[in-house]
Amino acid sequence: MNWRHDLQEGQATLTMSGTPTMAAGGLLYVLLGDRPPERAHLHFTDRLWAGSPEEAAIVVERVATRTALTVTLHDVPQESDGPRNRPRRTDCYARVAAVARGVVVNSRHEAAHLAEAGIVPRALGVVPLPVTPAPAGAAPQSGPPDVAVLGFFYPGKGHAEVVDALARSTVRPARLTVLGGPSAGHEADLLDFTAAAGQRGVTVEVSGFVPEADLMTRCRAVTVPVVAHRHFSASGSLATWIAAGRRPLVVESRYTREMAALRPGTVHLVAADRLAEAVAGALADPTSTWLAADAVTRPHLDDTAGAYLRWWTGAIAW
Repeated sequence: MNWRHDLQEGQATLTMSGTPTMAAGGLLYVLLGDRPPERAHLHFTDRLWAGSPEEAAIVVERVATRTALTVTLHDVPQESDGPRNRPRRTDCYARVAAVARGVVVNSRHEAAHLAEAGIVPRALGVVPLPVTPAPAGAAPQSGPPDVAVLGFFYPGKGHAEVVDALARSTVRPARLTVLGGPSAGHEADLLDFTAAAGQRGVTVEVSGFVPEADLMTRCRAVTVPVVAHRHFSASGSLATWIAAGRRPLVVESRYTREMAALRPGTVHLVAADRLAEAVAGALADPTSTWLAADAVTRPHLDDTAGAYLRWWTGAIAW
């Protein structure tokens, strides 16, 4: 787990990864301490900052009384949160937006979610998640063909859709690689899922946590990468596939159409009801799942940093 606070010229730039509760605690020590920075930018999802949406909103409201605050919102509330959680999370995000000088989201799709929820920030920026192309590596070793979904396992992440596609495919053996481990609280769901897939003739292999040093190698070793989320906010896994030089099969949605237009040649858009056919085609021609030389992978990290700087200097009333 890593948090980095870079305090320069009165502004805190906050970068997050790893265990959220530990990270937020260390950051709050700075933001709520004796000498808070003049300005701060937070990456926010309610699960990162507290044990409930209500508590997370209170935390950010406290921070906003001590420093000029801008926020990037992640996991924007949407219908998939369910009838109990969606109103609570929507209220939380509305409270956070209300105390921030400005809000960034990572796609026009997420901006539309905010508008649909009636959340209108003082200033709204759209800054896509960056891709950082990895250096070319050794050619992957050939092995049994597999289809992989990258990231935590949880219901709705697209694993079920891939199993259904494999079960209906003529390509054998049928193997799904879960490139990651279960999200907290979904360990039993993964066991049940694996058993149910086996009954349909699909083998599920779970890698567990993949260290960052090994991630590009693992992404390059699979036969067919797939992104099949039911409910997108923004997708770091899609950016990771592209960074690894892969052109994944991506189930079509408002978000994925936006990403296909942003980075031409980096995804294969697939209608949800044609995934089985697309998987079979990609297994028959794995070269189609690699980026061509003319694929557009930008915006890269430097583009993203520049977009934030322009937004902070041009759109925010400090």
